[in-house]
Amino acid sequence: MFREKQQMLICLLAAGMIGGFLLRYLPLRREMKLVEKAKAAQTSATARALAQNSRLSTLKEQLSKLSSSVGDYQAKLPANRDLGTFLQQVTNLMNRHNLTEQLIQPGEELKSERFSCIPVNMRGKGTLEQVFDFFGSLQALDRFVRIQHVELLNDADFGGNVTINAETVVYYQSEALSG
Repeated sequence: MFREKQQMLICLLAAGMIGGFLLRYLPLRREMKLVEKAKAAQTSATARALAQNSRLSTLKEQLSKLSSSVGDYQAKLPANRDLGTFLQQVTNLMNRHNLTEQLIQPGEELKSERFSCIPVNMRGKGTLEQVFDFFGSLQALDRFVRIQHVELLNDADFGGNVTINAETVVYYQSEALSG
C-alpha cells in the first residue's frame, strides 16, 4: 500500500509539474507570438518608411525643379492689370525680333476670385527663327503669359516668311488677392 501511495504521489507530483509547466508555458507562448507579430509589424513599418523616404527625396528633387521653372509665382502675377505696359513690352519684343505687320488686340477682361486675365491676340510676320525667338522672349517676361493657340501661315510666294496669329492670355491678381 505504501508503494501505491508513493506511486500515486509521484504521479500527482508529475502531473502537478506538467500542469505547472503548461500553466506557465501557454501564457508565455501567447506573449511570444504577440511579440513576434509586433516585431513583424515594426519591420513592415520600417520598410514602408524607407520606401517613402526614397520617394521623398525624389519628390524634393521634383519640387526643386518645379520651383526653378515656375520661379516666384507672386512676382509674376502683378497686383494690377498694367495692360499698357504689357502691350508696350510685346511691341518692343516684336520690334526687337524684326516682326512686321504687327497687330496686338486685347480682348475682354475675365475676372475670378483669385486672379484675373485678359486675352490678347497678336499678329506679326517674320521668319520662323524670328517667330520662335519672339515666343521665347514672350515667355521670359516678368508676368505670366499663357499661349493658348498659335497659327503659322506660310506666305503665298514661299519666301521664308510666315504670318503668326497667336491667342495669348495675360494674368494679374484680383483685388481680393492683392489687397
